[in-house]
Amino acid sequence: MKLTTTALVCLLLMGTWLQDGDSWSLHVSSSNCCFTSVKKAISPKSILCYRNSSSSCSHQDRLIFKLRGGKKSCALKTDKWVTAVLRKIKPCLPT
Repeated sequence: MKLTTTALVCLLLMGTWLQDGDSWSLHVSSSNCCFTSVKKAISPKSILCYRNSSSSCSHQDRLIFKLRGGKKSCALKTDKWVTAVLRKIKPCLPT
């Protein structure tokens, strides 16, 4: 019974997560860490600003982009499209 309940909860959570975002929106934890990053370039028109992931994160090689519509997405700093976008987009102001 516990296994069935756990499996159902996991399926519900996964379905909610998949339904919540689009192809650009990837998980950014509440501690501002990136666990995954986009594989395709994000249009610079969709990006409002960027910032580094938290210094306490294990993946220091990623940036967090704040997107229109309030979503956030992560990308590798070394990706070619990211270095091009950084010339056009300003860093996010500290909150």
